[in-house]
Amino acid sequence: GAIKEAVVLAREDVPGAKRLVAYFTVHGDEHRVEIESLRTQLQGQLPEYMVPAAYVQLEALPLTPNGKLNRKALPAPDLASVITREYEAPQGEVEVAIAGIWQDLLDLERIGRHDNFFELGGHSLLAVKMIERMRQAGLSADVRVLFGQPTLAALAAAVGTCTDVVVPVNRIPHGCSRITPAMLPLADLDQEAIDRIVSTVPGGVANVQDIYALAPLQEGILYHHLAAAQGDPYLQYVMFGFDNFTRLEDFAQALQAVVARHDILRTGVVWEGLAEPVQVVWRNAELGVEAVPLDPTAGDIAMQLHQRFDPRHYRLDVRQAPMMRIAYAQDPMNQRWVGILLFHHLVDDATSLAALAAEIEAYMLGQAQRLPISVPYRNYVAQARLGVSREAHEAFFRDMLGDLDEPTLPFGLQDVQGDGSGIEEVRQDVDADLSRRVRAQARQLGVSAASLYHLVWAQVLGKVSGKDDVVFGTVLVGRMQGGEGADRALGMFINTLPLRVNLGQTAVGAGVKATHARLTALLGHEHASLALAQRCSGVEAPTPLFSALLNYRHTGATTSTEALSAWEGIQILSGEERTNYPLTLNVDDQGEAFSFTVMTPAQMGAQRICGYVQQALQGLIRMLEQTPGAPLHDLPILPAAEREQLLVAFNATEAEYPLEQTVHGLFEEQAQRTSDALAVLHGDQRLSYGELNEQANRLAHYLRKQGVRPDSRVAICVERGLDMVVGLLAILKAGGGYVPLDPAYPADRIAYMLEDSAPAVVLAQSATVGLLAGALMPVIDLGSGRWQDESVSNPEIAELTSAHLAYVIYTSGSTGLPKGVMIEHRNTVNFLTWAHRSFDAQTLSKTLFSTSLNFDLAVYECFAPLTSGGSIEVVTNVLELQHGEHDITLINTVPSALKALLESGGLGEGVDTVNVAGEALKRSLVETLFEQTSVKRLCNLYGPSETTTYSSWVSMAREDGFAAHIGKPVANTQFYLLDEHKQPVPLGVPGEIYIGGAGVARGYLNRDDLTAERFLKDPFSCEPNARMYKTGDLGRYLPDGNIEYLGRNDDQVKIRGFRIELGEIEAKLAQHDAVKEAVVLAREDVPGDKRLVAYFTQSEAVDIEVLRSYLQGQLPAYMVPVAYVHLDELPLTPNGKLDRKALPAPDSSAFSLRLYEAPMGDTEMKLAALWAELLKVERVGRHDHFFELGGHSLLAVALIERMRKEGMEADVRVLFGQPTLALVAAAVGQVQRIEVPETKIPALTRQRRI
Repeated sequence: GAIKEAVVLAREDVPGAKRLVAYFTVHGDEHRVEIESLRTQLQGQLPEYMVPAAYVQLEALPLTPNGKLNRKALPAPDLASVITREYEAPQGEVEVAIAGIWQDLLDLERIGRHDNFFELGGHSLLAVKMIERMRQAGLSADVRVLFGQPTLAALAAAVGTCTDVVVPVNRIPHGCSRITPAMLPLADLDQEAIDRIVSTVPGGVANVQDIYALAPLQEGILYHHLAAAQGDPYLQYVMFGFDNFTRLEDFAQALQAVVARHDILRTGVVWEGLAEPVQVVWRNAELGVEAVPLDPTAGDIAMQLHQRFDPRHYRLDVRQAPMMRIAYAQDPMNQRWVGILLFHHLVDDATSLAALAAEIEAYMLGQAQRLPISVPYRNYVAQARLGVSREAHEAFFRDMLGDLDEPTLPFGLQDVQGDGSGIEEVRQDVDADLSRRVRAQARQLGVSAASLYHLVWAQVLGKVSGKDDVVFGTVLVGRMQGGEGADRALGMFINTLPLRVNLGQTAVGAGVKATHARLTALLGHEHASLALAQRCSGVEAPTPLFSALLNYRHTGATTSTEALSAWEGIQILSGEERTNYPLTLNVDDQGEAFSFTVMTPAQMGAQRICGYVQQALQGLIRMLEQTPGAPLHDLPILPAAEREQLLVAFNATEAEYPLEQTVHGLFEEQAQRTSDALAVLHGDQRLSYGELNEQANRLAHYLRKQGVRPDSRVAICVERGLDMVVGLLAILKAGGGYVPLDPAYPADRIAYMLEDSAPAVVLAQSATVGLLAGALMPVIDLGSGRWQDESVSNPEIAELTSAHLAYVIYTSGSTGLPKGVMIEHRNTVNFLTWAHRSFDAQTLSKTLFSTSLNFDLAVYECFAPLTSGGSIEVVTNVLELQHGEHDITLINTVPSALKALLESGGLGEGVDTVNVAGEALKRSLVETLFEQTSVKRLCNLYGPSETTTYSSWVSMAREDGFAAHIGKPVANTQFYLLDEHKQPVPLGVPGEIYIGGAGVARGYLNRDDLTAERFLKDPFSCEPNARMYKTGDLGRYLPDGNIEYLGRNDDQVKIRGFRIELGEIEAKLAQHDAVKEAVVLAREDVPGDKRLVAYFTQSEAVDIEVLRSYLQGQLPAYMVPVAYVHLDELPLTPNGKLDRKALPAPDSSAFSLRLYEAPMGDTEMKLAALWAELLKVERVGRHDHFFELGGHSLLAVALIERMRKEGMEADVRVLFGQPTLALVAAAVGQVQRIEVPETKIPALTRQRRI
């Protein structure tokens, strides 16, 4: 770079003000270096406390006579060297005026022209106040300047750049007899619509003060109000206790006076029969106050009152003003009156409620005269409608979201149509030290504290949704550009808009600044509608763009003694806010301290999410202080307790096993104990343990003479029978590792495996020698008997250890060529020791050995019984059990073979335990097994060959029934569910399965590249040199530590922006009784049109519409295949795996296409005309889909209203559940409308009238 030499000193030129000063020289060709750029560079690499405050450029560093640096000769820095915002007085009248406003708002003695608003403690609500104060002083400026360049000088320079919207006047005169369209500049209505609206207002035209459109978030709130099945997610309440009835009357009278002062509190919403909803301001609106007779013996009065008016089932009629009411009851047990104040979010937000409380207070203190003139809500509606153009909003959000085709759905939560029921809420305080450090970092970086919390929430959402690029809703104050008086106006100003945060490789410090910049840019569009923003993204409706929200609020005002006196004798008992988002974080900025509240469905655990937020906040501040250049993805969110649970408690599988023992050593010990017991039978042939041991020993000694040594590989290509078992044991006893070659394999595959494994010798039989024609190594025919004279004693091989090779098993490779997995004796001995603990000697006493040696299920079937005293019956395959007499206690197979066995009635009476592995297990198969047989238990086992046969298991006893998971790890085995940065994912979040422990194989034979890629250092183990295997499988932890298998990582596809696990769809489809096997592909037969196609074989005839509706009941719509192809059998590769490339493209019979079919009947035809008009399409067929044609939630509300106008009753929810024209038409008239009860408020007696 430009810097040649650098020295840093800690100087104290002013007593008590020690600071770091940097001195530097530059290379000859460089003249002057900008010190701001040096500071910025260091800020990205060092914690803030290590960044120098001043930078002094020198021609040369001063040296002592002997050439050492002369520190004493380094000069004190002058003003030009210092970037710490050294005081420089404001210049010019604009700067002086703004400085005065800052001093007042920030409570500071003096403000310099280079001072930074956020470093001095400013935040968004203070910014609103400041803009209003500037406006009053005749200084207009764009609030975004303040966030983008937050210095006094920059803001002053921007004065005059902002032009406020001219709010058109309300043209409805007092006493007019008819309101006409010309009188309503903020509503687009014809005369018929106006007359309809006026007819809804008590007192008619004389009581109508104004009519105008809804603000952006009001539209969304109204939609959720209409969509709620019962209750209302946006009806809020506060419970009060009053010492006496007079205090209740004082409160209600004050509230009525405030209602009379503010337009928005005298407003109702009308939508029926209109193209778009409007709000109507009444001139007079009486506050409803209702006495409720309650029985004190029936329980707590406050609880009874709450239950009666609980917003989970109670609805307020929002067509009537005011959208608030009081209900009260006497509470004699507590010598008080209890009241509930209900108020609708359509007319308030947090800032409004604070202003409302202040005004109630003023009336109760008799100080109403000091209240400023009220600000009409129409000013804000005008700003929202006439300010930034729709085109500008669209351009901004297209730029932010245009390339985003995947929603952010933490924990898979995607129901943003919720009514707030079932939501759990937990509040947590941020301790004083952390709060102080948060503010210190925000000031050092010149950003708002809100930016830090937004980044924290983004990180939490990224971790719980498995994404590095996240979007969530942020609640904007809405008053930045709300026009004159916006800081004190009542009404619904806030707005929810998407914020996108990229968490990938971004450094922490840069991430904070980028988040601040994004939030700043969003301010200019705070009046855009969420529906517009969503349409600008690549996520198609009705899928939500996000399902999590952050609401950052300022609640720092302190209450004066005088104010407290106003509320004497009145206590707030409780209150509640609800949300339609399934995951919400509310952050309360209290001026110095912070607290936050998490709201989420109870099953997600709000306390747990609080823990993530707290952990992420602590981590972010620590990284900003110490390593601001570290990548954001390193920021942890898991609290120590959950991390411990996932990594340690769920993996507490430690168990003793003989560390130095070998597989054949275990067999030899057993042979000594039970020499005469039956070991192996095949047809009529039998061998006892003693005979089997002796035969294997003779062959082993012979193999030693053929050069077999520890770690030599010996291939075995034989028919199934006694020779096979003798051969396996002989190879192990000779010190070699066996390499199975299934004679059923194609010749070219056997040739490849021989060439790749380069065995010392090959064991074969006369029937298989022909398959080994090209073998370059000795081939030994097991029928020759050449070793009959060898010793029958166990070979003693001193150099053989448990770390030598036991076998090499070939599994399919992604390149099409199989790869050999090298398993050592210690891996297998641990596995067998676990098997003996989990399956007793009686269970293993008569085990069926039916699996090909090329599948590692065979390791269990052969060696678990032979090392515990049991016998094995060798058969060609499991279906042989249908024929002849077989005395079996345990079968170990795959689900498809078990199904075939049950269908043929071949499962014998004596079978006690069935093990299945290798395929997804269906509930129906488990139920059939227990219904049709006397089997006592079924075990589902999971594990890749690379971690020695089985790595996890679940045992299902007859009385337990089906378990929809793969259980827990086997002995000395650890499962880690990790994200793409190899960090543990939170509980319940899908992650890739990594397996550590005693079963991890040595690696792949001759594939060092692939071994290095899949067998990694285990960062979670205390054992030196511990490794873990990357399975490529996906799973998630269930709360009890069992693991749910979710398919292959490489089976992930993206359709309509959703990441989809094909394995999950396959598993669901395969559970249908008529389906035998199922495969799902994402095909793109037409470029740009990627679709899910299901292939299936059937056990009975089934119509594809039946399968489609079955899946529609089990999966979200985006996971339901569009085409279904019936095959007689699935195409397989030579090694028996599915050949995906051979699956055919679907023909027309596979689709139930949305081919155009004209609407039928009067209802469909009327409806089609409405759709065409609203969706701006030429024609609509009866199978067309509302959202595929461009519909969204607000259009849905508009459609339902248009339908009502045409006399068609329907519920907005029908549209979401059954969005085709024919289904919506069929539902017309079937829906019971939710009738909003009339407000029947009995008048109080005259002296008690409020």
